[in-house]
Amino acid sequence: MDYQTFEPHSNLKSLVSCYWTLEVPKQSEPQKQRIVPDGCIEMAFILGDDIKRYTSKNEFILQPRAMVLGQTIEPFYIEPTGYVKTFAVRFYPYGFANFVSEPISNLVNKETPSSKLFKKEIADNLEQKIVKAENTEQRISIIEKFLLERLNDEKTINKIVKNTVDSLLSTSGSVSINSILKDNLSKRRQLERNFKKQIGVSPKQLGKVIRLQTALKMLLNKKSENLTDIAYESEYFDQAHFIKDFREFTGINPKEFINHENLALSALFYK
Repeated sequence: MDYQTFEPHSNLKSLVSCYWTLEVPKQSEPQKQRIVPDGCIEMAFILGDDIKRYTSKNEFILQPRAMVLGQTIEPFYIEPTGYVKTFAVRFYPYGFANFVSEPISNLVNKETPSSKLFKKEIADNLEQKIVKAENTEQRISIIEKFLLERLNDEKTINKIVKNTVDSLLSTSGSVSINSILKDNLSKRRQLERNFKKQIGVSPKQLGKVIRLQTALKMLLNKKSENLTDIAYESEYFDQAHFIKDFREFTGINPKEFINHENLALSALFYK
């Protein structure tokens, strides 16, 4: 697998985490890959062969070739049908809402074709430009021009939502929502409502996903193999709490995760 990341334009750095590319040669016996939540929204373009997204154990759909993957709060399986070549934009949790009018909550746990979020003519034109581009550098230039043209002058993200996400990111998801709000506890309901619209999930759900990322990175980078140490470093209440959250978002326990053959792709993204 050849996975690479690229820095965004300075005018987009507060909204875009990175651009990434993935190339995987065609396998004689392709395997399902379990994808676990990472707290981000991604805009992806499939440049190789189709990719299956499993909706149940034996049923699948083909992912749109130009799509937005919304917030996920549960793992899912994908499987390549041949050669994998993908170009994608990874947005920060509050980033993508600056480019669309669609409530982000409508995108949760699914892939949405780009043509459903932008005018079809514009979406199709963008896809063709990305497909015909000669290299990653050209694709980044094309997508940045597209995003910068759509960046709202008036920020669509509520300030308290952005501050909450920034606090969750800076504390690896361990800070409580009440401590973030401090003197504004009366705004909790308003925050929940705006969060669902602009992020797609609740503050608590996003915090759990972000905290889990810290633990996953420790596991994958083998900083520790002691689950109690990982739970402590990731600021879980105890090991049992850590394992419970881990199972909720990955579908398996931490010890299974490390060498699980169906998690090679997720492991690559988290490293």
